[in-house]
Amino acid sequence: MTLLPRIVKWVERSTSSIYFRNRCSANMSTNNKRRLRVLVDMDGVIADFEGGFLKKYKQKFPNEPFVSLEDRRGFWVSTQYGDMRSDLCEKAISIWESKNFFIELEPLPGGVEAVKEMSKMENTDVFICTSPIKHYSYCPYEKYAWIEKHLGPEFLEQIILTRDKTIVTGDLLIDDKPDILGVEPSPSWEHVLFTACHNKHLPPNPSQRRLLSWADDWRGLLESKRQ
Repeated sequence: MTLLPRIVKWVERSTSSIYFRNRCSANMSTNNKRRLRVLVDMDGVIADFEGGFLKKYKQKFPNEPFVSLEDRRGFWVSTQYGDMRSDLCEKAISIWESKNFFIELEPLPGGVEAVKEMSKMENTDVFICTSPIKHYSYCPYEKYAWIEKHLGPEFLEQIILTRDKTIVTGDLLIDDKPDILGVEPSPSWEHVLFTACHNKHLPPNPSQRRLLSWADDWRGLLESKRQ
């Protein structure tokens, strides 16, 4: 008499477990797209670092020589300014070390909209993967504030601040820096070069894909990684 209720309960639990396993299997069969993790750089990709720098540099040092966006070459702004005159290197650095530099950067055309759309795609995880400058008085806070302002507070959970992006796991890294090096010699992600004023002159690299802008086919890029 005491055993029968226990057997009934066991059968009910087993039946329920099989039912939920079958439901999960059915869901998996109808939703078999490969899940992607997309890492998107901030400065030079969704935030206009170069335009913001040049504007503030000319305001602060109106009588000093400057490099137009058309003439920008090389990832490091300070290096090109230092090549013009040694003291201009430190003057350039002082611009992005100053308060309100990062928070006041304008979004690059289409970037915010693309990242928002990307984050709503099925089976897609999007993170803003950005490197803070070493002079950290303002930069980390302002990067968070910029992202909250332009992408919304929900994106505060999707920020990765790191000086070494090679140790971050992902499928795609969209970044304007041509060479991304770190302690991991073979990062898990494919580096897609985002075209910027400082890298647009580089010859095509058969082993590296590019996004010319956010008007380019970034959706097709993501879908190609699911195949």
